[in-house]
Amino acid sequence: MKVAIVGASGAVGQEFLRLLDERQFPMDELVLFGSERSAGRKYNFQGKELTVKILQHNDDFRDIDIAFASAGAGTSKEFAADITKYGCVMIDNSSAFRMDDDVPLVVPECNAKDALVRPRGIIANPNCTTIMMVVVLQPLEQLSHIKRIHVASYQSASGAGAAAMQELQQQYKEIVETGEVKTIKKFPHQLAYNVIPQIDVFQPNGYTKEEMKMFNETRKIMHTDARCSAMCVRVSSLRSHSESVWIETERPISVEEAQQAIANAPGCRLVDDPTTLTYPMPLDTAGKDDVFVGRVRKDLANDNGLTFWLSGDQIRKGAALNAVQIGEYLVAQ
Repeated sequence: MKVAIVGASGAVGQEFLRLLDERQFPMDELVLFGSERSAGRKYNFQGKELTVKILQHNDDFRDIDIAFASAGAGTSKEFAADITKYGCVMIDNSSAFRMDDDVPLVVPECNAKDALVRPRGIIANPNCTTIMMVVVLQPLEQLSHIKRIHVASYQSASGAGAAAMQELQQQYKEIVETGEVKTIKKFPHQLAYNVIPQIDVFQPNGYTKEEMKMFNETRKIMHTDARCSAMCVRVSSLRSHSESVWIETERPISVEEAQQAIANAPGCRLVDDPTTLTYPMPLDTAGKDDVFVGRVRKDLANDNGLTFWLSGDQIRKGAALNAVQIGEYLVAQ
């Protein structure tokens, strides 16, 4: 078994390295690829020093079985044919192929079997906010069909990559040292001590591209007709995204039913005790694999409604871990 990471030097690429090691992914060899800028960098993996190779239009993927790609949509589109030409399965973390009819969009806790039908040799990894939400929606869907979803996301700097995390830290440093922020590159406005109600570009309907991803990807992953209305907000936490979710089901679901279903669901962890002020927070969920859920309660505005809060590590379950789990499923099959 020969595995590759495309985009090895990025935040998600580095998380791939850690997870493949931590989870003892079954492979004999790991190959790292990157841009000209990152080519030549060296990383230690299981006692070996690996050097990043330049991603090129050649036959480098002839003997590779699985490639985890996280180098951006443009790179994925440009090199997909090279990666898959000889039978390598490309598990792509970008938005390039997510809504293509002939590319499965997979969250293993929801629709793992979809990964087995991949006409183009590509499996798409969904958007981070969608992944974390559907992991929690799946056990609730099994109780009663979900008709409508409203969600407000609170997304950390990590969602925009390693450079964005560094920018947030730099902004706080500048405020302490000079009283004003001078570095604004990765976000449209200052993020330190602020929230920005925009993630990705605006669409003609007034929603952003990130918000429309949650609408479209949820329907594809869960094979559902549910409609999702999202408001995606960038907040000044460093790592881990959170979401406040309202759902309407065909029949009322009790709080106790929902809590039990979530507690027993793969990939979920119930952290819900208002009496001790216990609920998920980004500081606690960063670096963890599960999606943490709390504040489960009835929706006072809808008799068939339920609302809850979730938090999870965007770089792990929201990106690298989900892709690695897809790879593990393929190997097991």
